[in-house]
Amino acid sequence: MKKVIVIGCPGAGKSTFSRKLRDMTGLPLYYLDMIWHRPDRTQVSREEFDKRLGEILKEDRWIIDGNYLRTLKMRLTACDTVFLLDFPLEVCLEGAASRIGRQREDLPWVETEFDPEFYQWIVDFQKDQLPEIRRLLEKYGGGREVKVFRSREEGERYLRERKNEEDKNI
Repeated sequence: MKKVIVIGCPGAGKSTFSRKLRDMTGLPLYYLDMIWHRPDRTQVSREEFDKRLGEILKEDRWIIDGNYLRTLKMRLTACDTVFLLDFPLEVCLEGAASRIGRQREDLPWVETEFDPEFYQWIVDFQKDQLPEIRRLLEKYGGGREVKVFRSREEGERYLRERKNEEDKNI
């Protein structure tokens, strides 16, 4: 595992999982939200985003956290491991709500409210985004390790088991 993408519904805990994986593996971690968003809540151009993403993909080792469906094919063809956090809607809504008012390393500002448009994006994720993610995984996921977690507990169990394996190999 040297080139990893972590995808799933907003609020599922992609960034938390990615940080734990980074801390365990030492792989550099890149948040797509930090590349796309500026601190003033504007976005960089698509060209600038794609250029920066392309530079990251050329590196030998990385974890990339985020969906950004438009560039998922590019990341899938470059990675060796995919983690899809496919959690129930309630878990994702609760996760997104719980981070309001907290400084995070994966977003260049502090959310002060649960933006109604973002809330709706989460509600619609399973019907609008997930089918395309699954299609792209089926088409471009061959030869990659693809792990789908249906609960936070499954993700935590995976990390614990991986840590236990690494501890045995020391």
